[in-house]
Amino acid sequence: MQLLTDRFGRVHDYIRISVTDRCNLRCVYCMPDEGMTFLPHEQVLSKNEIVDFMKIMVGYGIKKVRITGGEPLLRTDIVDIIAGISALPEIEDIAVTTNAMYLVKKAEALKAAGLTRVNISLDSLQEDRFKTITRGGRLQKVLDGIAKAEEVGFFPIKLNVVLIKGQNDDEILDFLQFTKDKDINIRFIEYMPIGHAGDSWKKQYLSLETIFDACKEAGLAYQPVDSVRGNGPSENYRLEGAKGTFGLIHPVSSHFCASCNRLRLTADGYIKACLYWDEEMNIRPFIDDPQKLMDLVQKSIDNKPESHEMAIALQDEMQSHKPTTRRMSQIGG
Repeated sequence: MQLLTDRFGRVHDYIRISVTDRCNLRCVYCMPDEGMTFLPHEQVLSKNEIVDFMKIMVGYGIKKVRITGGEPLLRTDIVDIIAGISALPEIEDIAVTTNAMYLVKKAEALKAAGLTRVNISLDSLQEDRFKTITRGGRLQKVLDGIAKAEEVGFFPIKLNVVLIKGQNDDEILDFLQFTKDKDINIRFIEYMPIGHAGDSWKKQYLSLETIFDACKEAGLAYQPVDSVRGNGPSENYRLEGAKGTFGLIHPVSSHFCASCNRLRLTADGYIKACLYWDEEMNIRPFIDDPQKLMDLVQKSIDNKPESHEMAIALQDEMQSHKPTTRRMSQIGG
């Protein structure tokens, strides 16, 4: 089998597929509260286009899939998309990232369709603050979604916390406490400058060393663990006596580009080899031509830079490529 390998020797066996750029929330780090222009429905990849694309990709070693958005559960055919991909025998793992607003309603059908795992966004455990960060979300719906995910048997359940200075960094111990009685993985993620014009993000960026500082100040003992399924770039730890774990994802300060195995497909059909840079290629004209499609995907991988250089942006140094202007919701994270 020909594997998708770039000029730095990185084998790409993982793809994140955005199925919509729309979302029922407006998280402050993901999209602005107004002024967004969403894709017309006819420009969004159909279920058949996504599944046909994946039928080709699995022949080149892609075996892990994450369905993202926007909010993927807004798609009325999301269950059919999951079923179509999970039916491919080469696929070993298929997960979805969701804000969980509709998870109670759709969890059982998603499980039956072959979904194996869920990542749930949860940036505050305080109702009012959650509503502010998400610009209108309801915390209880997320908590109900987590309970439903446990009930139907998704495992592991991962909760994504984007740590934002001055907004939720005083809840670190509350999040850690959440792992005491639940077998879940809380993942603290650095605030990234994806699609942000200007430098305002730097004021809200916070190093994840803050997590360790909070543990030490509270007298909480923790140990590293390496057994979280699908842990990807996360460094994982467990508080002493806790059922669950917590992980740190440092895309900015301690990037994991050297081991990056990811491709991304946007909702309008563009393959992106790197989340941060603006280069992307339209695969849609070639879905019916496997050889030309794979030539395009390989070209995208061949052009993939060695590093995203977000840390250079943090230090106000000159970057080697042009950062993307797409917001996180338009790429799929």
